[in-house]
Amino acid sequence: MADDPTPPSTDTSPAAGVRAVLDAWGQLLAPVAAAGRDKVDPKDRRFAGPEWEQPVFDLMRQGYKVMADAMMASVDQAPGLDDAARDRARFAMRTLVEAMSPANSPFTNPKALNKALDTNGASLAEGFAQMLRDFQRGQLTHTDPHAFEVGRNIAMTPGKVVHETPLYQLIQYSPTTDQVAATPLVIFPPWINRFYILDLSPEKSFIRWAVEQGLTVFMVSWKSADASMAEVIWDDYIAAQIDAIDTIRDALDVKSVHAIGYCVAGTTLAATLAVLAAKGQAKKVKTATFFTAQIDFSETGELGNFIDDAYLSLIESLSGQGFLDGRYLAMTFNMLRGKDLIWSPVVNHYLMGDKHPSFDLLHWNGDVTNLPAKWHKAYLTDLYRDNKLAQPGGVSALGEAIDLSKVETPTYIQAGREDHIAPAESVWKITHHFAGPLRFVLAGSGHIAGVVNPPAAGKYQYWTGDSAVSSLADFVAGATEHKGSWWPDWIEWIRGHGAKQVAAEGARIPGEGKLAAIEDAPGRYVKTR
Repeated sequence: MADDPTPPSTDTSPAAGVRAVLDAWGQLLAPVAAAGRDKVDPKDRRFAGPEWEQPVFDLMRQGYKVMADAMMASVDQAPGLDDAARDRARFAMRTLVEAMSPANSPFTNPKALNKALDTNGASLAEGFAQMLRDFQRGQLTHTDPHAFEVGRNIAMTPGKVVHETPLYQLIQYSPTTDQVAATPLVIFPPWINRFYILDLSPEKSFIRWAVEQGLTVFMVSWKSADASMAEVIWDDYIAAQIDAIDTIRDALDVKSVHAIGYCVAGTTLAATLAVLAAKGQAKKVKTATFFTAQIDFSETGELGNFIDDAYLSLIESLSGQGFLDGRYLAMTFNMLRGKDLIWSPVVNHYLMGDKHPSFDLLHWNGDVTNLPAKWHKAYLTDLYRDNKLAQPGGVSALGEAIDLSKVETPTYIQAGREDHIAPAESVWKITHHFAGPLRFVLAGSGHIAGVVNPPAAGKYQYWTGDSAVSSLADFVAGATEHKGSWWPDWIEWIRGHGAKQVAAEGARIPGEGKLAAIEDAPGRYVKTR
């Protein structure tokens, strides 16, 4: 007698019922799903994995792709829009389309649905708890909030705070070589971020690496704004940069410093150089380096979509105490990469209930800084919207009309090929304004990874070429590609502007010269919320 066939499942649990329904529909819809498979974008990570190949969910992602393409096309075909309005509409539509993805719902995301069924809903319960914690915090969490602590396992390069004002602290780092370059280095980080993007884990730290190259390194740590800074304006940040330069010159008894400005601090450094030139004090800065910085805002990229009257009014309404909560600005930057920085965490942590990863860069990204409202609004209107810095005499500071064409300081300019915050085309425009010798370097990757790329990692590449050509496209056409980090190229350029060495003693050691040690690095300001 033949064996009896396998009896039907007797599992009557809700999970089994859901899977039975999906299987039944899958058999019916399989031919339709297979016929439309060419609509699937194989590079879209939101819909990757065998779960999305089940016919029911396959059709969902196919339908979403067709709908998304049609919605984006409607913006391109809409009549009566100028280029700026069309760009804003395209950005707004993309934001809406990303929010509508079936991957963002536990009922239309097969991975989340399967995990909920397998855990009897525990994954959704954990995800809901994480969502409530984020609501209470007022900010989307990207990384394990307990994994990192400033001064313990990030921002831990040894040094001392040696100078302090109401706006910034100045950190001097301890030398690790017997001899150091005679000309010290001062780094101005963005005042919209914490400085330790350049001092993450030791293997990623630009600061630690620069110290190991024999430089006396100083870092400015900006204070997160509070109500006491309601009247702070751009002049104050420029004055602070000059104060830091003069403080270092006096402390080490040197005529000049090397200066680095990162992102918006680079914008400010350009103005500082112009002010110094106007005052006949340009030689206080021996060289200037710009990390992904803009001074000509005629090609701002997607951030320009936010600079309209409605956004400026919103910023003003959110700044009632004289400062803008950094969480609002963080959301703005997250929206530029919504799929990665908003919806991916939503799926992973709210829908799947996954634990947060331990990632120092994401910790830094969520460590927000408040901004003085008066200056932030002026920055957005005068620079981003009206592009006055690029116009000789368009803006003034410290009693001087700013004319960037008067800047003759030797300059190193680094841009990121995939930078979505300071597009390479915009950074390139520095070459159109400064009058001194220039070296332009195009680095692989973007606004952060393109800068924080230590040589030991062996990642990405950079291009060098003729910085005197008229356009970035011409530069790229004739450029030479080099594998790995651009940091060694930069240090050789720095050494080319003065090879004199001095002993790493006396004032070269934090707290042992004119400047007494106030506290250990990284100081209080970087920890102030």
